[in-house]
This record gives sequence, structure tokens and C-alpha cells, in this order.
Amino acid sequence: MSARDDILGRVRAALADVSPAVSVPAAPRAPDRGDLVALFDERIADYRAVVTRCTRTGLEEAVAAALGGARAVVPPGLGLEVAGAVVDDGLSAAELDAIDAVITRAAVGIAETGTIVLDHQPDQGRRAISLVPDLHVCIVDASQVVADVPDAIALLDPARPLTWISGPSATSDIELDRVEGVHGPRTLHVLLVE
Repeated sequence: MSARDDILGRVRAALADVSPAVSVPAAPRAPDRGDLVALFDERIADYRAVVTRCTRTGLEEAVAAALGGARAVVPPGLGLEVAGAVVDDGLSAAELDAIDAVITRAAVGIAETGTIVLDHQPDQGRRAISLVPDLHVCIVDASQVVADVPDAIALLDPARPLTWISGPSATSDIELDRVEGVHGPRTLHVLLVE
């Protein structure tokens, strides 16, 4: 008899009077697309962001409604007509500060945390345009919504600059008084395209 057989024999003897009925939890089911999108919608709204669901055919109308007449800057690869928008061609900080809003797309949306990630591809533009204007209108396609942060990281290129957005820019002072718009847009409006 080997040492292994001896040890296993002792374990079996010690467990002889223990009931073998052990409850094993079922493996968690993968959430379906509708559940992920609903959770993303709920979580991003928890951060005081405005969420509007729309269709691809209604996207331009939803963008116009989200802007409410505000003057906007758009990245060069947005792929959407926005009336009166200025295409960013390297606008200075002062020029961006004079613009009310920015419209970008997203690289990914994270359902569990209600986070949007920009990787600054041509449809998202450079980082400055997503941080300076007071209103950020971000277009997130429902197919871009993933369950959690590890799922998002698996899709992102770590060599690219990443901006992680969980609601409007906010901070709190020592007395925990919330102040919005200090380090970025005061208002985040997410257009969730289904």
C-alpha cells in the first residue's frame, strides 16, 4: 500500500459517518443580452446620468433632443450628422471651453458597474473633447454592453489611452457635499442604441 492510499483510507474512515448529501450550487447562468442592457441602464442611471434608449434609425433625433440646441463638438470619425456641430481638428482648451457639449461613441459599456469606457478611436476623439465641455452625450450600442470589468478588459487594447466614465464628473469635499462638473462634464447623457 502506498502513502497516498493510506492517507485516502484514513480520510474515508473519518468521513464514514458523515452524510454524503452535499448541496452544490448550480453554476451561475450567463445573463442574456436583455438582462445586461437593463442592468447597464439601471446602474448608469444610479450615477445621475440621463439614459435614453433609441433605435439606430432614431439616433440622430435622439442626439438632437439630448443636445437641446447646445453647440457641440464631435470627433472626426463619429459617423453621424449633427447639425451645427464643430468637428474637432485639434481645438485648443479655450476653444473647447466655449463649446457646450461633446458627442462621442463608446468602446464598451459595463453592466455591473454602469461604466462607459472610451479608448479614443476616431469615433470617440481625443481625451480633451470628452473632458472639457459641460455636457457629454455618449452613444453606446447595446451590443457593446458586457457583464463586468474583466469582460471589458478582455476587449480593450491596453496600449490605447482609456477613459473610464461612471456618471457625470463629481467630487465631495471634507463634509461630503457633492459637487458635479469639477473634473469633467457636469452632465452625462447616454444614448443606448438597441
